[in-house]
Amino acid sequence: MRSSTLLPPWLRSGFLRGITPLMDGLVRRRVHPNVITTLGFLVTVGAGACFFFGHMGWGGVLILLGGVFDVLDGYVARGTGLASQFGSFYDSTLDRISEIVVFLGLLSLYGGGHPDLGEPWMVYVVALALGGSLMVSYTRARAEALGIDCKVGLMQRPERVVLLGVAGILGTEWHGVVLTWVLVAMAALTNLTAVQRIVWVYRYTRVARPPADFTPTPTNEAEATS
Repeated sequence: MRSSTLLPPWLRSGFLRGITPLMDGLVRRRVHPNVITTLGFLVTVGAGACFFFGHMGWGGVLILLGGVFDVLDGYVARGTGLASQFGSFYDSTLDRISEIVVFLGLLSLYGGGHPDLGEPWMVYVVALALGGSLMVSYTRARAEALGIDCKVGLMQRPERVVLLGVAGILGTEWHGVVLTWVLVAMAALTNLTAVQRIVWVYRYTRVARPPADFTPTPTNEAEATS
């Protein structure tokens, strides 16, 4: 099954080509993927802190940088042969924690933490976007636990990273309208994606078929449980 995403293939392939020398260098030096995962976690938590203190531009930059680490750890894990069940679990867990921290930082912006963002009703939108983001990952993880490859849905982790990063960099341009509408779209599309995955698993399990031969492999969070 091919996954449907908002990011065009040319953007994904161009990004991967651009960081391939860096990825290959890390593989040659046999940098442990868990080290990369930890660094990416700290970077993304830093993004949440930037949002909390009102530094939206830096928050956006750090979100995008954290997304680069997301790709690096999976590639290095496979390239060095150091992929492990714990590494996959560790990566997924830290990604969920960092995502919560980022949304808490965004929540503070609309809760009075930034003078240019005065829409108090947006706290509910941010909460919905956070809940939807967690459910996107949870439904994928539960499907994989059943041996079902479930990559459907538009608002997967790469899309969330890119949209939040770009919106954060634009910051308060046009009175923060870009960030506001990105969060509104995420609130709707993340929950829609979770519903799409529920329907997909329902339809898959209703069809008589031999035992699934799908086996989740340790990989980066952008591919594994987004």
